[in-house]
Amino acid sequence: MNNNLRYRVFIPPFLLLTIAVISSSLNLSGFLTVTTIINDWILNTFDWLFSAGAFFMVVTCVVVFFSPLGKVTIGGKEAKPLLTKWRWCSITICTTTAAGMLFWATAEPLFHIYSPPISLGITPNSKEAAEFALSTMYMHWTFTPFAIYTIPALSFALAFYNLSNRFSISASLQPVLGSRVSQNVGGVVDSISMFALVAGMASSLGTGALVLSSGVSNLTGIDNGPILLGLVIALIVISFVASSVSGLHKGIARLSALNTAIFVLIALVAFIFGPTQTIITNGANAFANYVSEFVARSFSFHLSEGDDWAKSWTVFYWANWLAWAPIVALFLGKIARGHSVRSFIVVNMIIPACFSLIWMAIFAGMILELDLNQNGLFYAILTKSGEGAVIFALLEQLPASNLLIGLFICITFLAYVTAADSNTEAISSLCINTRGAEEKSNQQKSKFKILWGSIIAVIAWFMTAFSGIDGIKMMSNLGGLPALFVVITMNAALLVWIYQSYAHFPKKQD
Repeated sequence: MNNNLRYRVFIPPFLLLTIAVISSSLNLSGFLTVTTIINDWILNTFDWLFSAGAFFMVVTCVVVFFSPLGKVTIGGKEAKPLLTKWRWCSITICTTTAAGMLFWATAEPLFHIYSPPISLGITPNSKEAAEFALSTMYMHWTFTPFAIYTIPALSFALAFYNLSNRFSISASLQPVLGSRVSQNVGGVVDSISMFALVAGMASSLGTGALVLSSGVSNLTGIDNGPILLGLVIALIVISFVASSVSGLHKGIARLSALNTAIFVLIALVAFIFGPTQTIITNGANAFANYVSEFVARSFSFHLSEGDDWAKSWTVFYWANWLAWAPIVALFLGKIARGHSVRSFIVVNMIIPACFSLIWMAIFAGMILELDLNQNGLFYAILTKSGEGAVIFALLEQLPASNLLIGLFICITFLAYVTAADSNTEAISSLCINTRGAEEKSNQQKSKFKILWGSIIAVIAWFMTAFSGIDGIKMMSNLGGLPALFVVITMNAALLVWIYQSYAHFPKKQD
């Protein structure tokens, strides 16, 4: 295994994460102070670039879809699909939405309804504030974030399969930087991307485990402490490692199909037994507001100078999505062989965005309506018990609440297992020296998956149980700045390929 290990990619993020854990355990407040200062500087200095970059990624997706490049088959005309479109779509939904959408769909809108931007003059806890909150959920969880994933994933897929390049993020930069430069910076680009994702996975696992342990404690009465938290994290890691051993088609595909079915079932129950008419009406009004204000919100034109609401929320989100994008792109690009570029955009951007939009309309719309009608009940739960408690309180309002809570715990568990499986698949492949479409043995990849899974589990449990996960969360967001420049360059590569598609594609870059 060591002969094939890319040491320049593996060692730097491993050392940085180790230093971060040690530093935060010795002096958590000092560690958070330093990382917060750096993070604030990034958001204050580059907020305009995060906003502009995210907006033009959406524009690029539209341009690619209608250009001749949209007709190109990933891997060439003779390439056979790795997955059926149903399996491909279900994997994409589960690996990109993961557990974040489940938790924030009910918690985030409560923040927005009680604390809308001051410069808009919206009265907190009002119908107008509720519409703003729901349209904001559409902004943060639909087309723009999935475009942030789609652009680098498509760029990598074309470079890897159509240009027979190495399995590396830097390979996607070749049309812009040239072959020599892209290879020279390859180790640095891949190492930065790995650090950002591993830190992000650890924080996501820690957060998800907190909610899962809370749900298990709620159902069983078991004490919600470090031991239960450790057992939950261990079970998640064992599950996604076991899933990875069964292979891409059997493991991730089966988990994703099951997860998607449970997603739909819970959404249907909530839609039918919740305030259905209100969900439809408010959802439609908020969507109209989202569409009409899309450009203004993308660039924060609707906010007065000095109002930092967008930096605290929208730009912060783009930085977080961007931190994950390069590594996630490796997995999404790899499973797309045999499908057209146009289908790629539909499956990776349009369908997940529409799925998320419907989910937000149902759950965010319901929590806002119920909170308004019950004198701030859910906001009180949020402030007292945290974000994870809100969804369980909402599910208790529906028929067969214990069954729904059990199913919700199940899909939360499966969502993270699926996402972790796919991301560690990409990380493991990135650690190995490989070129073109050649793959190493499943046994060799499994060793890397076990290694990274163990690292992520230890960091998540240690930070969550003893130090708090705020430090690791902050560090994952710090990866958004270098990732921004990487993804912007990958976006530029797609523009080069669009230009070439009007003449001939692919064209090998020197």
